Order: sequence, then structure tokens, then C-alpha cells
Amino acid sequence: MFALPFFRRDLPVLKGGKVTLRVPLANDYTAWAGLRGESRAFLEKWEPRWAADELERAAWRHRLGRYREDYAQGTAIAFFIFEREHGKLAGGITLGNIRHGVSQSGHIGYWMGERYAGRGLMTDAVNVLVRFAFDRLRLHRVEAACIPDNVRSIRVLEKAGFQREGLLRSFLKINGSWQDHYLYARIVDDGPGSSKKD
Repeated sequence: MFALPFFRRDLPVLKGGKVTLRVPLANDYTAWAGLRGESRAFLEKWEPRWAADELERAAWRHRLGRYREDYAQGTAIAFFIFEREHGKLAGGITLGNIRHGVSQSGHIGYWMGERYAGRGLMTDAVNVLVRFAFDRLRLHRVEAACIPDNVRSIRVLEKAGFQREGLLRSFLKINGSWQDHYLYARIVDDGPGSSKKD
């Protein structure tokens, strides 16, 4: 496995115009469980089926352990998204499936609490994470996939300069059923907003 190049340094904190991204910590549990719980109906249709203990502290500890293991192996890094104005937890974003060598690519996934949706926070978070992927990790390509009727997610990706490349049939099992996804990508030479329609 390739180690991410910043392992011997402090964990990264990334800043955008509207958001700050930092890795999840054990004491984030209450804010995370509260935001996820109140946003459940908003999130469930776009995510894998929630487990019965999804928001329990034991499941949280397991999730943190998985984040740390992925980070240690250099295969993924998870961030929480905090709005800069009040410092409140607003969502999460992950750069996963990180590959080096001839691929030099990664895949992003994200979620946003319902009360923070529609405020431009996720577009800012995606742009901040993509800059990190290109500048710090030296990746060449960042991908994302979204369900075709997830209009909000499509808008975020296109505003952030991602281009639609095709349809992945029956790609992920979302809320209990296999769903087609659009594949989007941004390469290092693309600028933010390069796929925006006039």
C-alpha cells in the first residue's frame, strides 16, 4: 500500500471560503449523531440502507476505526465539513479509493445535513478537497458518482468543474436497491466551473 504523504505531519485541516474540513474526532459523536438523525429522511434515499444501530455510539466507534485504518493504509481520507461562520458541523466528504502509480486517482463521496443544503457549502467543500487531491496528493483525476435524479448533487459537481462521462449501470446498492449512477470526473487540468452551462 502507498502511504499518504502527510502521515508524519499533523492531520490536515483544509479551509475554503465557506467551510473548514478536518478529520472526524471521537468527540464529534454528539454533533454527528444529531445532524444525521434530524436529516435521516433527507439522506436515506441517496445512501446505503441504514443499519439498526446506525447512530449508536458503538457504530460511531467502528466508523472512526475504519476511517483511521483507511487513512493509515493511504486508501482514503474522511473529513467533516464545518461551516466557517459558526463552526457547526454541516456534513461530511471523503476522498476514497485512492490509487497511485499509473492511475493517480481517487473517488469522492459526500453528505450534507438538511438544514445546511442549498447554501453553497458542499460546492466549496468539493473544490477544497479536489485542490487537496491535486496539490498535496499529486492525483491526476478525481471521480464522483451520483444517482441520475439527484439534481442537487449533479448541480454541485457541475459547479465544481466535474464533467459527466457516462452512466454506470446498477453501480451501487442504495437504500436497499441497485441504482444506476452518472460518472463524473475532474482532471488536474480542469478548472472549477469548466462544465457549467451558460
